[in-house]
Amino acid sequence: MGIFIKNDEQIAIMRQAGRICRDVHELLATYIKPGITTGELNKIAVEYIASQGATPSFLGYRGFPAAICTSVNEHVIHGVPGLRKLKNGDIISIDIGVCLKRFHGDAARSHPVGTVSEKHKRLLEVTKQSFFEAMKHARAGCHLHEMGAAIEEYVTRNGFFVVKDWCGHGIGRIVHEEPSIPHTAQKTRGPRLTPGMTLAIEPMINVGTQELNVHQDTWTVVTKDGKFSAHYEDTVLITTGEPDILTL
Repeated sequence: MGIFIKNDEQIAIMRQAGRICRDVHELLATYIKPGITTGELNKIAVEYIASQGATPSFLGYRGFPAAICTSVNEHVIHGVPGLRKLKNGDIISIDIGVCLKRFHGDAARSHPVGTVSEKHKRLLEVTKQSFFEAMKHARAGCHLHEMGAAIEEYVTRNGFFVVKDWCGHGIGRIVHEEPSIPHTAQKTRGPRLTPGMTLAIEPMINVGTQELNVHQDTWTVVTKDGKFSAHYEDTVLITTGEPDILTL
């Protein structure tokens, strides 16, 4: 299908969807504390998204049973909300997609629950900053794979490991569209970035091994060694100048 370049009207809608996505994250952050369940966080997100005249991108997507993904500790991505109560020392990664007028915004954030270890605090910091290292190359004229190389170099230098088996993606009329965006260095430069591209860049960073398993719920991706993982994502518009982050 190729890479879908958005016009000004489509970008304006995606900006609105991105704002709602950002606002849901900010709302949920106020509820993240020991004792709350992941299912309760999902319910809060559903109600807020509906109040804004939008719908959750993930609910029913390829059969996914919830509005948000809640991945705790060794869960990397696609955690299914439910009865699990958060505990002091956990970290939780929340991935949210919002659909408005048939266009999508997508963002993920990782949060400490109560007081976390220094290593896991550092994991959260490095994961977030790795996204912004990629942003140094999210400019027209650069190439797609420069972003992944920047992520991997920064993360490796800081003693953590980038998940290779899952990647970012284009976003627009569907929540996952072309191109796929690896978060590690590649043998090719990839497509040239041009204004109007909208990309969901989402490094997933592990404390330990890059090897993963899929949980028995068939959705949740977990680290094989049981060590913690974190996730950060924003929806990014390529412009003629600085990248425009639609979910900030």
